[in-house]
Amino acid sequence: MTKSLLRVLQGEALDPPPVWLMRQAGRYLKEYREVRATARNFIDFCLTPDKAAEVTLQPIRRFGFDAAILFADILLIPMALGRKVWFETGEGPKLDPLSADDIASLEIGDVEGILGPVGETVSRLSVALPEETTLIGFAGSPWTVATYMIEGGGSKDRWNARRMYWEHPDAMQRLLDLLADATIRYLVMQAHAGAEVLKLFDSWAGALPGNMFDKYAIAPARRIIERIHAVEPGVPVIGFPRQAGEKVIPFVEATGVAGCGIDTSVDPRWAAQNLQGLTCVQGNLDPMLLVTGGDALVRTVKETAEIFADGPYIFNLGHGITPEADPANVDVMLKALRG
Repeated sequence: MTKSLLRVLQGEALDPPPVWLMRQAGRYLKEYREVRATARNFIDFCLTPDKAAEVTLQPIRRFGFDAAILFADILLIPMALGRKVWFETGEGPKLDPLSADDIASLEIGDVEGILGPVGETVSRLSVALPEETTLIGFAGSPWTVATYMIEGGGSKDRWNARRMYWEHPDAMQRLLDLLADATIRYLVMQAHAGAEVLKLFDSWAGALPGNMFDKYAIAPARRIIERIHAVEPGVPVIGFPRQAGEKVIPFVEATGVAGCGIDTSVDPRWAAQNLQGLTCVQGNLDPMLLVTGGDALVRTVKETAEIFADGPYIFNLGHGITPEADPANVDVMLKALRG
């Protein structure tokens, strides 16, 4: 029998819907923290297949989710362009900031060699996962990864990246093209290794003004998906243009994604009426409910599932699960969803 997640991505409505959580392998789990403590640093953690595979499997063993998402990070891709990436405790990712002159000298390196350990992790997971569990590979979308590279890390308003596309549009376009090509190679590698679904995270799509969204969010995603489907036509792609609002409609129509994640700012009823007829919808429970729990969690889970019951739907969060989440609340969520 076809796996439940693949069925809904093919347009089927299921009751209960398949469920997985963004960042489901993470710091809210004691067993994750124990493995993390054995790694030298976060990049080493991501690129050590036995550790990355183990933490990917942990939430499947504990909760029985319908999908496992590869444990990695969207900022591994800059390493394939020769950039240094590291993580500072309590501060998050760090990179050497890119200037327009730096972009002119960038070239794509040996993606499959540099990020080969990720492919090995996928290969191990494709064997180790339960037969009914779908394996999801992923990458960051070019715009989101570019913002980190230009800013040198996280930033609330993506100031330097936004300045770059106005002052140096040719440099910005070159960076996005390089990232798109590297991402294609990276995701095709994951598909060849056994990933059954691929996901593109455009976490900072909401920072793009309307007249830039087509160029910097839609066009790179369309290019990536078309090239993936040219060599792996059976692998569905889920897009997640976070905080894009109603622009998710043209995003879905132009890119041909099999599913679209929606963040917590989107009204589920609006998504059911306007988006679900175009593609499978994924999301958008508030991650805070897995911290607070209680009747509100149970009520919202049931309401959300009911809103999307008539079409293809994947139950998930509107953003990643937080370190403060209580694993017991994940159990409550699953019971409310599955009965």
